[in-house]
Amino acid sequence: MAYVVDFVNVSTVGLESSPVAEALAGLRANEARYHKNKYDHAFTVSPASEAPEALDWVTRILADERDIVIASRPLEVTSFEVDGIRMAYVFYESGLSINVMYSIADDAKRAVGFKLSEGMDVPEELASRFKFARQKSKLAGVIRGSYFVIKGEY
Repeated sequence: MAYVVDFVNVSTVGLESSPVAEALAGLRANEARYHKNKYDHAFTVSPASEAPEALDWVTRILADERDIVIASRPLEVTSFEVDGIRMAYVFYESGLSINVMYSIADDAKRAVGFKLSEGMDVPEELASRFKFARQKSKLAGVIRGSYFVIKGEY
């Protein structure tokens, strides 16, 4: 069942099985606030089992671009288009959030972003490949993030 993420009253709905559920909920709320403020978009997530096409798209890009397979179980996903950009997010049980920003225009930005919830370790499949920068968030505490540029067509 789809859930509109409330960034005022942060909830762990859908994320309860995560060992860092509170921090992951804050991270999800942080993304919801960003999209509401920048694009006036209501950030709506669904259980990963209910939106396999979004999960498959992100999984394919990770595999094709960098031979990355995420070990953690996906809990929630969302996929939408705003201002000519196709966006997809996957929130994993470990506390990892992956987003794909894929501009529709051929010459525009396309990237995959990784964000780690406060309290989680860097996943083994990412640890040797990426350096993570820290940023502070009122909703999510300390977020560690990294990204890579997408080179292929998806």
